[in-house]
Amino acid sequence: MFKSTQALFGGRPRGASPPPQKARQRKRLRSVDRVVDTVSAALERNGQTSKAVNRWFAEMPREEEMLPKDKYTLFDKKEKSYRKSIHKLPKWTRVSQRVNPPGF
Repeated sequence: MFKSTQALFGGRPRGASPPPQKARQRKRLRSVDRVVDTVSAALERNGQTSKAVNRWFAEMPREEEMLPKDKYTLFDKKEKSYRKSIHKLPKWTRVSQRVNPPGF
């Protein structure tokens, strides 16, 4: 017979990201947007352009344009719902997770 004890039920169940973690994620996304805007403005002042900056503006949505689903989760084909919390990706602060496959 199964007897429930504290040892068997130990550990913290992990669900979605807590609110402070989500706030830090939004702050990181906005800071990247500010850096790209600053670099773009500096290049325009000098009459130059950058292929990478132009590509960023064409392909990447800004933080305010992103859906919450895309801000806090990422696509994973191995997951049951094809999404998992962004903090479960190793080094997730170093990789851009702004673009996900359409429909997922």
